[in-house]
Amino acid sequence: MKKVLLLAFCYCNLVLINGQKHEFLDPPKFNNEDLNKVKSALDENAPAEILYRSVHYNIDGSKGEFHKNVFCRVKIYDKDKAEDWLNLEIPLHQSSGARETLNKIKAFTYNLENGTAVSTKVDKSSKYKSKESKYTSVTKFAFPNVKNGSVIEYQYEILSPFLYSIPEILIELDTPSLYTEYVLDSPVNIAYNLNYTGSLMPKYKSVEDKVLFGADYKTYRLGFENVKGFKTEKYVKNDRNYRTKISAEVHSSNFGQLKMHSSSWEEIKEKLYKDEDFGEELKKTKLAKENMPAAVAGLKTEVEKANAIFDYVKNTFTWNNDRGIYTEDGLKKLVETKTGNAAEINLFLVMMLREAGLKADPLLISTVDHGLINLAYPSLMSTNFVLAVVGNKDRYSLFDATSKQSSMDNLPPRDWNGYGILLAKEKVLQMQMANATTSYNYLTAQAKINADGSISGTYSDRDTGSFGMFVKESYDENAEKYKKQYKENFSIDFTDIDCKVLENGEFESTMKFSSENLIDRIGKKMIINPMLFLGKSSSEFDQIEARKHPIELVSAFTKVKKITLEIPEGYTIEEMPKSKKIITDNKEIEYNYIAELKGNKLEITSTIKVASPDYPKEYYPAFRQIWNTASKSENQVISLVKKS
Repeated sequence: MKKVLLLAFCYCNLVLINGQKHEFLDPPKFNNEDLNKVKSALDENAPAEILYRSVHYNIDGSKGEFHKNVFCRVKIYDKDKAEDWLNLEIPLHQSSGARETLNKIKAFTYNLENGTAVSTKVDKSSKYKSKESKYTSVTKFAFPNVKNGSVIEYQYEILSPFLYSIPEILIELDTPSLYTEYVLDSPVNIAYNLNYTGSLMPKYKSVEDKVLFGADYKTYRLGFENVKGFKTEKYVKNDRNYRTKISAEVHSSNFGQLKMHSSSWEEIKEKLYKDEDFGEELKKTKLAKENMPAAVAGLKTEVEKANAIFDYVKNTFTWNNDRGIYTEDGLKKLVETKTGNAAEINLFLVMMLREAGLKADPLLISTVDHGLINLAYPSLMSTNFVLAVVGNKDRYSLFDATSKQSSMDNLPPRDWNGYGILLAKEKVLQMQMANATTSYNYLTAQAKINADGSISGTYSDRDTGSFGMFVKESYDENAEKYKKQYKENFSIDFTDIDCKVLENGEFESTMKFSSENLIDRIGKKMIINPMLFLGKSSSEFDQIEARKHPIELVSAFTKVKKITLEIPEGYTIEEMPKSKKIITDNKEIEYNYIAELKGNKLEITSTIKVASPDYPKEYYPAFRQIWNTASKSENQVISLVKKS
């Protein structure tokens, strides 16, 4: 696993200044030579390259705000593959009546025309705002006249009242960078902890006291040269966790009296339980009494009670897809409308479980797309979701009622993200979250070879556990797109596609299919892969260079493909496919391919089993070997010969 460094800059050796003099916040003048560059020296295949990027945070303690100044100059080599740079999006946040504002936007596109650099300014008419959520709006604009060889440049300033947590900045982007710098200037009476995560170290660095803007300041300045583009790898849940990045949080302030702002999880728990949008909502026990299912009173075990209450909550209330750890409209409104955010639904579940006499508490988590919780620096900013937990002796059971398909300890894939913070009444616990539920995928095809050489039959795709929840979410997001993907992925004529959740919570898609392209005729022979359209590709684990990151699979799984192929009358199989079994020494990964002839039907069963949800990078060669074996087995062909 890539070494991850977590440094508190207040205490680390960055107080030493490099002997080499380096000027920060000093963008180089535009150089016409940049327009003549034809490829990046860091990566000759890169469609774009950052020439200079500066992110500067200046804290104004007297006004209770910070200024974020951004300057960026980017060379475009292949505009068709550099789409992320052709449009600029600037998110602005608001909360509790306070909001960020955007100032001083300047943006240009530079092109070389007749040997002269010509700039095109971004017109105001190309800018527009969109509201992404209750808390975020985004200002967007497109760069005009971008061509292969263009240079784009932009700068802007954001004024923010949220100075207690400085937004995280990625140093490693997908695009290579000749130079990237991070600067934080803070008055000495406001102290910050800088959280530095990643493997890259700055070439230029200094932490020192300076007089800025007529006051005493502490400055943190980091400069990175020749940063290669971050290479993503398959089977990594969120590669942001492994990129070099920097964020900052207020540690203490002193305006005549020292005030500590950094918290422990215990302090955070106490504040949350006093908050009107969290702990105070849990006191509304009358709602729990009035809505308690009558059947719960007659149940004997805690597990039965917990499951009955959980089923009631998840089936009665619908999640509005808003995340967060605070309620928005409150539990009373949730009961009235039957719709609420994640905090409202799962805090109501906690309250119901407590009312039934169970030891239930909230669990703060960070969903996969939000990144890992920073355990070293307790902060609500690193969490964005709340679950319900029931404790019984030394065992804890997890529940997420925002998903209709979830069950006890069977959570949506987004929830499984390392650790959670259990806010038990007696004490706070850091809970390691490991998905112990195995997911299953069953692919079943029953097919017949017709006299004209075509093939027709039925196909079923059934998923359980995390797989089932994942595909159900995809289906709910866009049912037609979900159905269409079968035709696109397999190039088969599927009809009568029917998708539904079964009574046991599994998700199944059934359909009919036909194809005239699965058989090759050579004389009197018919050549066919008995796996039909389900042959495995080895490309899932085809990384040639050394693996850098762990292999993250969400859950242990078993995938079974079963194909029953009816051989046409008058034909025989010239040679049967070879069965194959391969398994690692510790039995963590296993593959089995079995071919059997039963009367006039050929049955192929292909099974792959992976015993754990996550593996260290050293397992990658084993995955690659087994997937290659599976690919070879599942791409065997048979010859059907007409009997004489």
